[in-house]
Amino acid sequence: MRNVTNVVIVVSFFWLLIAFWNRNDLPGSIDYVAAIANEPQQTRTDRSSFETEWDDVGYRVDPEYDYELVGMIVSFRHHDDNSRMHRLADDHLNMLDVCVVWGDNTSGAQLDKIDFWNGIFTCNVKTRDQAAWESFDMYQLSNNHLISDDELIRDQVRKVKVGDQVRIRGVLASYESPGGLRGTSTTRLDTGDGACETIYVDHFEILQPARSFWRISMYAALVTFLAGLLLFFRRPFKSHLD
Repeated sequence: MRNVTNVVIVVSFFWLLIAFWNRNDLPGSIDYVAAIANEPQQTRTDRSSFETEWDDVGYRVDPEYDYELVGMIVSFRHHDDNSRMHRLADDHLNMLDVCVVWGDNTSGAQLDKIDFWNGIFTCNVKTRDQAAWESFDMYQLSNNHLISDDELIRDQVRKVKVGDQVRIRGVLASYESPGGLRGTSTTRLDTGDGACETIYVDHFEILQPARSFWRISMYAALVTFLAGLLLFFRRPFKSHLD
C-alpha cells in the first residue's frame, strides 16, 4: 500500500505540472454559440461624457459608440494593481485586457495550432503552422481594454478563462486618468498601435464556459495529489530503535 501511495503522489504531481502548463491550450473541436458568427455591433451613442472614480482616483469617460461583442477569449491579462505601467499612470479603471476572436475564426481557423498571449497593452499571435496562419483572419480578432466602476462586473471578469465565450456590451470610449488620455479604436480593420478597443462595460456575460481537457485534468490531478499526501501522512509510522 505504501509503494502504491508513493507512485500515486509522484505521478499525479508530474501530471499536475503538465496539465497546468497546457491549461490554456484550445481544443481542436469547440462547440460555439450561434451569436459568435456575427461581427461586433457598433452604433452611434447618445451618451454624454461623465466622470467617475475608482480606488480614490478620478476619471473622465468620453463615450463614442454603443458596442456589443460576442466572441471567444484566446488570451487575457488582469490589471488588479499588479501592472507597473498602470500604477505609474494611476490607472485603476482598466481592469482587464482581453483578446477575443469571432466570425470565421471560430469556424474555419485552426486555433489549436496558434499561440495567443497578452502583453501589457497588446495581443500577440504566433504559429509555425503555415496552414493555420492562412486560415486565421487578423481582422476578426481584437484586443479590448475593459474599464468599469461596477464592482459586480469587475468580480465577473476576474473569473474569465481562455476558451470562455462571452458577450461584452457597453460603449467604445476614450478616458482620461491622472496619467493621461487613452483612446479607442473604432474600426476592426486596423492593426498595431492604437488598434485596441477601449470598452466601458455595462454588461459582461459568459455565454459558454471553456471546456478544456487539460484544465479538467489539472483539477483531477490536484485532487489525486492531495489525496495521496493525506494517505501518506495518515499511514502508521514505525520507529526502528536499536
